[in-house]
Amino acid sequence: MPGYSARPPAVSTLLLDDQMVRITRWDFEPGAATGHHVHGMGYVVVPMTDCHFLIEDASGERRVTSKAGEVYRRDAGVEHNVVNGGDQPMAFIEIEYK
Repeated sequence: MPGYSARPPAVSTLLLDDQMVRITRWDFEPGAATGHHVHGMGYVVVPMTDCHFLIEDASGERRVTSKAGEVYRRDAGVEHNVVNGGDQPMAFIEIEYK
């Protein structure tokens, strides 16, 4: 059972899920979090807004800023919690490849 979190949950909206990709839009109010998770597939993130990430993982916490449209990719196996560490809403598109 997951632990208690006082953070509001990020909101995921599934946009497409087919044989090739799963595409999800993530919306975060300030302080919202995805919850701890492991990525089972490689993925690409496309920030729709400037994103002020607070990343929590096995090595601790770190802050990362990505500008709107600044694309990045990660391999399967990434394990973390993603938090909106800023004071404005943020959103990104996550494209997982199967």
